[in-house]
Amino acid sequence: MAEGVKPITLKCTVCGGELKADYLSGDAVCAHCSNRWALRDILPDYGKYAKSLEKIKKANDLLSGKPDVTAAAEAKLLFQQASSECYVYSETIATDIHRISAEGTNRAEKMKTYARGYSHFERKAYTKALEEFEKIPDFQDSAELIEKCKNLQVTERRKLIPLAILIGMILPAVLGIVLYEKAGLPLYVDIPIFVLGTAGLSYLVYREKKFAVVIEVLSFLAAVPLILFLILAYGMGMETKAAAAIAIGAPVAFVLAAGFKAGGGNNGGNT
Repeated sequence: MAEGVKPITLKCTVCGGELKADYLSGDAVCAHCSNRWALRDILPDYGKYAKSLEKIKKANDLLSGKPDVTAAAEAKLLFQQASSECYVYSETIATDIHRISAEGTNRAEKMKTYARGYSHFERKAYTKALEEFEKIPDFQDSAELIEKCKNLQVTERRKLIPLAILIGMILPAVLGIVLYEKAGLPLYVDIPIFVLGTAGLSYLVYREKKFAVVIEVLSFLAAVPLILFLILAYGMGMETKAAAAIAIGAPVAFVLAAGFKAGGGNNGGNT
């Protein structure tokens, strides 16, 4: 015990055994007969610690509910306030409150991380959930959730294989058509380029590697023009230059028209 700290010994009124204060529940428990008393009824000078103890109890209640970032942040603040309010006192209870508040503050900070991970987990964002749980592997059931996230990542990724391949095909298809139509590249060269390009981009999208988002955005932008060109040039036999001009120009014109109409509607609503 630190120098200058005044000890407080609580005795059970039933058996005379020593009572152990449970500040998180607001009770004192007899180590001998297990009887419980409310701290407010048996603790000397309870009044000057009442606010701190109530805040500790409220903070603990917040951390005992469903994982929630806001609740964890509020609990952390309550623990810090409880500690600062009894800073001027030198009894054992003040030392205990400081210790419990420090432990509670640490637990609340971990709960914030856990709550973020749990929120991602519920939304099936397993990669983000895994990142959060790995920061606190020893907290609650984080170790179990880490393994679940890893397993579910594999399962979800397998479901995305067809989509990854579809996304990965678009840009190589555009490149293949350009090389075939403009550069006169023979099909026996063009097709392997298309296959290798599709395999590489599909892998990047599937594994969520660097530039995966860029590939997805570019593929999305190129998808409609590519489909229009294939229909016009190869399905309807249109000359390739004209088909390319329409395939590119039509989506751009549509977007501009939609934007103009939306802008006109807003202006009309403001008049």
